[in-house]
Amino acid sequence: MNNFKKIGVSALAGSLVAFTANAGEMTVSGGASIGIEHINGGADSNGKSFYMGNQLTFSGGGELDNGMNVSLSFVIDQGDDESDTSTGAATTPFDSHSVSVGMDGLGTLTFHGEGGDSAVGAMDGSAAGGMWDNFQAAANEPKSGKSSDDMITYSLPTLLDGLAINASYTPNGDGGADASTSWAATYTGIEGLTLAIGVGEDNETTATADAQAWKIAYAYGPVTVTATELEYDHSTAASSRDMESIAISYTLTDELSFTYGEEEITDGSANSEVAEFDGIGVSYTAGGMTLTGKMQEGKNIDYSTTATEDNELWVVGASFAF
Repeated sequence: MNNFKKIGVSALAGSLVAFTANAGEMTVSGGASIGIEHINGGADSNGKSFYMGNQLTFSGGGELDNGMNVSLSFVIDQGDDESDTSTGAATTPFDSHSVSVGMDGLGTLTFHGEGGDSAVGAMDGSAAGGMWDNFQAAANEPKSGKSSDDMITYSLPTLLDGLAINASYTPNGDGGADASTSWAATYTGIEGLTLAIGVGEDNETTATADAQAWKIAYAYGPVTVTATELEYDHSTAASSRDMESIAISYTLTDELSFTYGEEEITDGSANSEVAEFDGIGVSYTAGGMTLTGKMQEGKNIDYSTTATEDNELWVVGASFAF
Protein backbone atom coordinates (compact mmCIF):
# COMPACT_ATOMS: atom_id res chain seq x y z
CA MET A 1 0.00 0.00 0.00
CA ASN A 2 1.30 3.44 -0.93
CA ASN A 3 0.57 6.50 1.16
CA PHE A 4 -0.11 9.93 -0.27
CA LYS A 5 -0.04 12.10 2.84
CA LYS A 6 -1.78 15.38 3.42
CA ILE A 7 -2.98 15.89 -0.13
CA GLY A 8 -6.02 18.01 -0.59
CA VAL A 9 -8.03 16.91 2.43
CA SER A 10 -8.37 20.40 3.88
CA ALA A 11 -9.10 21.80 0.41
CA LEU A 12 -11.78 19.16 -0.15
CA ALA A 13 -13.43 19.78 3.19
CA GLY A 14 -13.29 23.54 2.68
CA SER A 15 -14.97 23.35 -0.71
CA LEU A 16 -17.70 21.03 0.56
CA VAL A 17 -18.67 22.42 3.95
CA ALA A 18 -16.76 25.67 4.37
CA PHE A 19 -14.64 24.38 7.24
CA THR A 20 -10.94 23.64 7.34
CA ALA A 21 -9.70 20.19 8.25
CA ASN A 22 -6.76 19.06 10.27
CA ALA A 23 -4.03 17.35 8.31
CA GLY A 24 -5.41 14.12 6.86
CA GLU A 25 -4.12 11.23 4.83
CA MET A 26 -5.04 9.63 1.53
CA THR A 27 -4.04 6.06 0.75
CA VAL A 28 -4.25 3.92 -2.34
CA SER A 29 -4.69 0.15 -2.33
CA GLY A 30 -4.78 -2.14 -5.32
CA GLY A 31 -5.79 -5.56 -6.48
CA ALA A 32 -5.21 -7.71 -9.55
CA SER A 33 -6.40 -11.12 -10.68
CA ILE A 34 -5.73 -13.60 -13.48
CA GLY A 35 -7.31 -16.93 -14.28
CA ILE A 36 -8.87 -19.36 -16.70
CA GLU A 37 -12.52 -20.40 -16.90
CA HIS A 38 -14.57 -22.85 -18.90
CA ILE A 39 -18.33 -22.86 -19.48
CA ASN A 40 -19.66 -26.07 -20.97
CA GLY A 41 -23.11 -26.80 -22.37
CA GLY A 42 -25.93 -24.57 -23.53
CA ALA A 43 -26.00 -21.41 -25.59
CA ASP A 44 -23.42 -19.73 -23.36
CA SER A 45 -20.77 -22.39 -23.88
CA ASN A 46 -17.53 -20.60 -24.74
CA GLY A 47 -14.85 -23.22 -24.13
CA LYS A 48 -11.80 -22.12 -22.20
CA SER A 49 -10.91 -18.45 -21.87
CA PHE A 50 -8.50 -16.31 -19.86
CA TYR A 51 -9.56 -13.35 -17.75
CA MET A 52 -7.91 -10.64 -15.71
CA GLY A 53 -8.99 -7.89 -13.37
CA ASN A 54 -7.38 -4.83 -11.81
CA GLN A 55 -8.51 -2.10 -9.48
CA LEU A 56 -7.16 0.87 -7.53
CA THR A 57 -9.02 2.35 -4.58
CA PHE A 58 -8.15 5.80 -3.26
CA SER A 59 -9.49 6.45 0.23
CA GLY A 60 -8.85 8.62 3.25
CA GLY A 61 -9.97 11.76 4.99
CA GLY A 62 -9.55 13.92 8.03
CA GLU A 63 -11.24 15.58 10.98
CA LEU A 64 -12.72 19.06 10.64
CA ASP A 65 -12.31 21.77 13.25
CA ASN A 66 -15.93 21.22 14.34
CA GLY A 67 -15.32 17.52 15.12
CA MET A 68 -16.82 16.09 11.96
CA ASN A 69 -14.96 13.40 10.06
CA VAL A 70 -14.96 13.62 6.26
CA SER A 71 -13.73 10.76 4.09
CA LEU A 72 -13.50 10.12 0.37
CA SER A 73 -13.43 6.87 -1.60
CA PHE A 74 -12.75 6.67 -5.33
CA VAL A 75 -12.29 3.49 -7.38
CA ILE A 76 -10.47 3.20 -10.69
CA ASP A 77 -11.51 0.02 -12.50
CA GLN A 78 -11.51 0.14 -16.29
CA GLY A 79 -14.70 -1.04 -17.97
CA ASP A 80 -16.35 -2.18 -14.73
CA ASP A 81 -19.40 0.08 -14.98
CA GLU A 82 -21.72 -2.19 -16.95
CA SER A 83 -24.75 -0.05 -16.13
CA ASP A 84 -23.36 2.91 -18.08
CA THR A 85 -24.39 2.44 -21.71
CA SER A 86 -23.04 5.77 -22.96
CA THR A 87 -20.45 5.92 -25.70
CA GLY A 88 -17.03 4.93 -24.44
CA ALA A 89 -18.31 3.56 -21.13
CA ALA A 90 -16.48 0.28 -21.63
CA THR A 91 -13.13 2.07 -21.66
CA THR A 92 -13.66 4.61 -18.88
CA PRO A 93 -11.44 3.93 -15.85
CA PHE A 94 -13.68 5.67 -13.30
CA ASP A 95 -15.92 3.56 -11.07
CA SER A 96 -17.66 3.86 -7.69
CA HIS A 97 -17.01 6.99 -5.64
CA SER A 98 -18.48 8.44 -2.46
CA VAL A 99 -18.05 11.08 0.25
CA SER A 100 -18.90 10.37 3.90
CA VAL A 101 -19.50 12.87 6.71
CA GLY A 102 -19.85 11.62 10.28
CA MET A 103 -19.69 12.62 13.90
CA ASP A 104 -19.71 10.56 17.09
CA GLY A 105 -23.25 10.27 18.38
CA LEU A 106 -24.82 11.42 15.10
CA GLY A 107 -23.96 8.57 12.77
CA THR A 108 -22.53 8.77 9.25
CA LEU A 109 -24.10 10.20 6.10
CA THR A 110 -22.66 8.99 2.76
CA PHE A 111 -23.33 10.44 -0.68
CA HIS A 112 -22.70 7.90 -3.46
CA GLY A 113 -21.92 9.69 -6.71
CA GLU A 114 -21.79 6.29 -8.41
CA GLY A 115 -22.26 2.68 -7.35
CA GLY A 116 -24.59 3.16 -4.39
CA ASP A 117 -26.41 0.15 -2.93
CA SER A 118 -29.76 0.37 -1.19
CA ALA A 119 -29.76 -0.69 2.45
CA VAL A 120 -31.42 -3.96 1.42
CA GLY A 121 -29.07 -4.45 -1.52
CA ALA A 122 -26.05 -4.02 0.73
CA MET A 123 -27.09 -6.78 3.17
CA ASP A 124 -29.00 -9.42 1.22
CA GLY A 125 -26.45 -10.87 -1.17
CA SER A 126 -26.33 -14.63 -1.44
CA ALA A 127 -24.94 -17.07 1.09
CA ALA A 128 -23.38 -19.01 -1.80
CA GLY A 129 -21.66 -15.93 -3.21
CA GLY A 130 -23.88 -15.14 -6.20
CA MET A 131 -23.21 -18.15 -8.43
CA TRP A 132 -26.05 -17.03 -10.69
CA ASP A 133 -23.82 -14.16 -11.86
CA ASN A 134 -21.58 -16.66 -13.66
CA PHE A 135 -24.45 -17.95 -15.80
CA GLN A 136 -27.40 -15.59 -16.13
CA ALA A 137 -27.90 -12.58 -18.36
CA ALA A 138 -28.58 -9.31 -16.58
CA ALA A 139 -32.26 -9.46 -17.57
CA ASN A 140 -32.71 -12.62 -15.49
CA GLU A 141 -30.77 -11.68 -12.36
CA PRO A 142 -32.31 -11.37 -8.89
CA LYS A 143 -33.08 -7.85 -7.71
CA SER A 144 -32.92 -6.31 -4.26
CA GLY A 145 -34.35 -2.80 -4.52
CA LYS A 146 -33.16 0.52 -5.83
CA SER A 147 -29.42 0.74 -6.47
CA SER A 148 -28.16 3.71 -8.39
CA ASP A 149 -25.93 6.73 -8.64
CA ASP A 150 -26.65 9.87 -6.63
CA MET A 151 -27.87 7.94 -3.59
CA ILE A 152 -27.66 8.88 0.08
CA THR A 153 -27.14 6.27 2.80
CA TYR A 154 -27.17 6.83 6.55
CA SER A 155 -25.63 4.64 9.26
CA LEU A 156 -27.13 5.33 12.66
CA PRO A 157 -24.90 5.69 15.71
CA THR A 158 -24.59 2.68 18.02
CA LEU A 159 -27.89 2.22 19.85
CA LEU A 160 -27.13 -1.23 21.27
CA ASP A 161 -23.91 -3.22 21.36
CA GLY A 162 -23.78 -5.41 18.28
CA LEU A 163 -26.70 -3.68 16.50
CA ALA A 164 -26.13 -1.70 13.28
CA ILE A 165 -28.96 0.10 11.45
CA ASN A 166 -28.65 1.58 7.95
CA ALA A 167 -31.01 3.46 5.66
CA SER A 168 -30.90 4.61 2.03
CA TYR A 169 -32.72 7.27 0.00
CA THR A 170 -32.79 7.80 -3.75
CA PRO A 171 -34.90 10.61 -5.27
CA ASN A 172 -36.78 9.77 -8.44
CA GLY A 173 -35.20 11.77 -11.24
CA ASP A 174 -37.96 10.90 -13.71
CA GLY A 175 -40.59 12.77 -11.75
CA GLY A 176 -44.10 11.58 -10.99
CA ALA A 177 -43.01 8.87 -8.56
CA ASP A 178 -42.05 8.64 -4.92
CA ALA A 179 -38.43 8.35 -3.85
CA SER A 180 -36.97 4.88 -3.31
CA THR A 181 -36.14 4.11 0.32
CA SER A 182 -34.95 1.12 2.35
CA TRP A 183 -33.50 0.20 5.73
CA ALA A 184 -31.63 -2.75 7.21
CA ALA A 185 -30.63 -3.93 10.69
CA THR A 186 -27.77 -6.32 11.52
CA TYR A 187 -27.17 -7.87 14.93
CA THR A 188 -23.84 -9.47 15.92
CA GLY A 189 -24.13 -9.27 19.72
CA ILE A 190 -23.87 -13.05 20.24
CA GLU A 191 -20.51 -14.65 19.51
CA GLY A 192 -20.53 -16.47 16.18
CA LEU A 193 -24.07 -15.38 15.25
CA THR A 194 -25.13 -12.82 12.63
CA LEU A 195 -28.78 -11.86 12.08
CA ALA A 196 -29.88 -9.32 9.46
CA ILE A 197 -33.17 -8.11 8.03
CA GLY A 198 -34.04 -5.38 5.53
CA VAL A 199 -37.05 -3.93 3.70
CA GLY A 200 -37.37 -1.33 0.97
CA GLU A 201 -39.35 0.21 -1.88
CA ASP A 202 -38.20 0.65 -5.48
CA ASN A 203 -40.34 3.34 -7.11
CA GLU A 204 -40.33 4.39 -10.75
CA THR A 205 -42.73 6.39 -12.87
CA THR A 206 -44.06 3.26 -14.59
CA ALA A 207 -43.62 0.55 -11.94
CA THR A 208 -43.11 -0.09 -8.25
CA ALA A 209 -41.61 -2.94 -6.26
CA ASP A 210 -41.21 -4.02 -2.65
CA ALA A 211 -38.08 -5.81 -1.44
CA GLN A 212 -37.40 -7.68 1.77
CA ALA A 213 -34.49 -9.87 2.78
CA TRP A 214 -33.09 -11.75 5.75
CA LYS A 215 -29.80 -13.43 6.58
CA ILE A 216 -28.64 -15.75 9.32
CA ALA A 217 -25.09 -17.04 9.79
CA TYR A 218 -23.49 -19.03 12.59
CA ALA A 219 -19.82 -19.84 12.99
CA TYR A 220 -18.73 -22.62 15.33
CA GLY A 221 -15.05 -23.42 15.32
CA PRO A 222 -13.91 -23.98 11.73
CA VAL A 223 -17.47 -24.38 10.33
CA THR A 224 -19.75 -21.54 9.21
CA VAL A 225 -23.33 -22.09 8.03
CA THR A 226 -25.17 -19.25 6.25
CA ALA A 227 -28.69 -18.91 4.84
CA THR A 228 -30.27 -15.96 3.01
CA GLU A 229 -33.61 -15.20 1.41
CA LEU A 230 -34.68 -12.30 -0.82
CA GLU A 231 -38.18 -11.43 -2.04
CA TYR A 232 -38.61 -8.78 -4.72
CA ASP A 233 -42.28 -8.22 -5.62
CA HIS A 234 -42.62 -6.10 -8.76
CA SER A 235 -45.83 -4.62 -10.16
CA THR A 236 -44.93 -6.42 -13.40
CA ALA A 237 -45.02 -10.11 -12.46
CA ALA A 238 -42.27 -11.16 -14.89
CA SER A 239 -39.86 -8.77 -13.16
CA SER A 240 -40.38 -10.27 -9.70
CA ARG A 241 -37.59 -12.40 -8.24
CA ASP A 242 -37.32 -14.61 -5.15
CA MET A 243 -33.95 -16.10 -4.16
CA GLU A 244 -33.02 -18.63 -1.51
CA SER A 245 -29.44 -19.59 -0.75
CA ILE A 246 -27.42 -21.69 1.69
CA ALA A 247 -23.69 -22.24 2.14
CA ILE A 248 -21.39 -24.27 4.38
CA SER A 249 -17.72 -23.35 4.69
CA TYR A 250 -14.94 -25.19 6.47
CA THR A 251 -11.65 -23.54 7.39
CA LEU A 252 -9.05 -26.29 7.55
CA THR A 253 -6.17 -23.94 8.38
CA ASP A 254 -5.65 -20.18 8.43
CA GLU A 255 -4.66 -20.47 4.77
CA LEU A 256 -6.96 -23.19 3.37
CA SER A 257 -10.77 -23.26 3.24
CA PHE A 258 -13.56 -25.14 1.43
CA THR A 259 -17.11 -24.03 0.57
CA TYR A 260 -20.29 -25.66 -0.75
CA GLY A 261 -23.32 -23.59 -1.75
CA GLU A 262 -26.75 -23.71 -3.37
CA GLU A 263 -29.02 -21.01 -4.83
CA GLU A 264 -32.58 -21.12 -6.16
CA ILE A 265 -34.21 -18.21 -8.02
CA THR A 266 -37.84 -17.95 -9.10
CA ASP A 267 -39.30 -15.26 -11.34
CA GLY A 268 -42.92 -14.16 -11.33
CA SER A 269 -43.86 -15.41 -14.78
CA ALA A 270 -46.61 -17.97 -15.14
CA ASN A 271 -45.39 -21.58 -15.50
CA SER A 272 -41.74 -20.60 -15.04
CA GLU A 273 -39.19 -23.11 -13.76
CA VAL A 274 -36.92 -22.58 -10.75
CA ALA A 275 -33.35 -21.68 -11.71
CA GLU A 276 -31.00 -23.84 -9.64
CA PHE A 277 -27.30 -23.37 -8.97
CA ASP A 278 -24.83 -25.34 -6.85
CA GLY A 279 -21.07 -25.48 -6.57
CA ILE A 280 -17.96 -26.19 -4.53
CA GLY A 281 -14.91 -24.00 -4.06
CA VAL A 282 -11.47 -24.09 -2.49
CA SER A 283 -9.29 -21.13 -1.49
CA TYR A 284 -5.66 -20.93 -0.40
CA THR A 285 -4.12 -17.69 0.86
CA ALA A 286 -0.42 -16.99 1.26
CA GLY A 287 0.62 -13.44 2.06
CA GLY A 288 -1.10 -11.12 -0.39
CA MET A 289 -1.89 -13.90 -2.87
CA THR A 290 -5.05 -16.02 -2.98
CA LEU A 291 -5.43 -19.10 -5.19
CA THR A 292 -8.98 -20.24 -5.92
CA GLY A 293 -10.69 -23.07 -7.72
CA LYS A 294 -14.39 -23.76 -8.16
CA MET A 295 -16.84 -25.99 -10.01
CA GLN A 296 -20.44 -24.87 -10.47
CA GLU A 297 -23.60 -25.98 -12.25
CA GLY A 298 -26.63 -24.00 -13.37
CA LYS A 299 -30.00 -25.48 -14.36
CA ASN A 300 -32.98 -23.73 -15.97
CA ILE A 301 -31.01 -20.49 -15.87
CA ASP A 302 -33.59 -18.78 -18.11
CA TYR A 303 -36.45 -20.11 -15.94
CA SER A 304 -37.33 -22.68 -18.61
CA THR A 305 -36.71 -26.40 -19.11
CA THR A 306 -34.84 -25.89 -22.38
CA ALA A 307 -31.81 -28.16 -22.43
CA THR A 308 -29.57 -25.35 -23.70
CA GLU A 309 -30.21 -23.49 -20.44
CA ASP A 310 -28.20 -26.00 -18.38
CA ASN A 311 -24.52 -25.09 -18.03
CA GLU A 312 -21.43 -26.21 -16.11
CA LEU A 313 -18.46 -24.04 -15.19
CA TRP A 314 -15.02 -24.42 -13.68
CA VAL A 315 -12.57 -21.66 -12.80
CA VAL A 316 -8.97 -21.56 -11.60
CA GLY A 317 -7.55 -18.19 -10.65
CA ALA A 318 -5.12 -16.13 -8.61
CA SER A 319 -5.67 -12.72 -7.04
CA PHE A 320 -3.17 -10.32 -5.50
CA ALA A 321 -3.68 -7.51 -2.97
CA PHE A 322 -1.20 -4.70 -2.45
